[in-house]
Amino acid sequence: MPSPNESLAALRKSYERAELDEIRSAADPLDQFERWLAEAIDAQVPEPNAMTLATVGGDLRPSTRIVLVKGYDARGIVWYTNYHSRKGQELAGNPYAALQFHWVELERVVRIEGRVARVDEAESDAYFASRPLDSRIGAWASPQSEVISGRDVLVKNAALQAAKHLLSPPRPPHWGGFRLVPDRWEFWQGRKSRLHDRLRYRAEGGAWVRERLAP
Repeated sequence: MPSPNESLAALRKSYERAELDEIRSAADPLDQFERWLAEAIDAQVPEPNAMTLATVGGDLRPSTRIVLVKGYDARGIVWYTNYHSRKGQELAGNPYAALQFHWVELERVVRIEGRVARVDEAESDAYFASRPLDSRIGAWASPQSEVISGRDVLVKNAALQAAKHLLSPPRPPHWGGFRLVPDRWEFWQGRKSRLHDRLRYRAEGGAWVRERLAP
């Protein structure tokens, strides 16, 4: 049996589920995103709200991680995290980031780029209050991205925080939301023979310019 590495070059997939063109795509990228997100949810793809967040630190090293989108509107795309985490610190130093949704079953990718800022405290408070109790305790218990000696540190911290806050833990001051304000979107639809459809939207003069990119 060949090793996984030896098999990689032979892996092939033909993308033939759908197409994306300038006529049927929305003029506003937010409308196109909402349409595709709804189709991903309706198709019951695993975790349709999961997205890759890419940031760049002061050492110019990029890093990625998966986060969950928790809201979107004309103001931008929102997620929540620990502000002291690696991503939080990198965004504090460089407020530009990129997001990517990959809905494998639909052979679709959405890429979003733009400037990031924290959401206001009232918005973070409201979302935090809606989270399950264990998740609220976890936000206090985990020193995210810091080195710890073992899992027992998290278990002990969670027990201490649960005893301290009981059923009403407030939002930690180091935890809250970020909003990415898009200035570029790209919608990728897999097509046969690797001649994929790629439509990019870029902000220009208060409007969106839609253009096709070669795959």
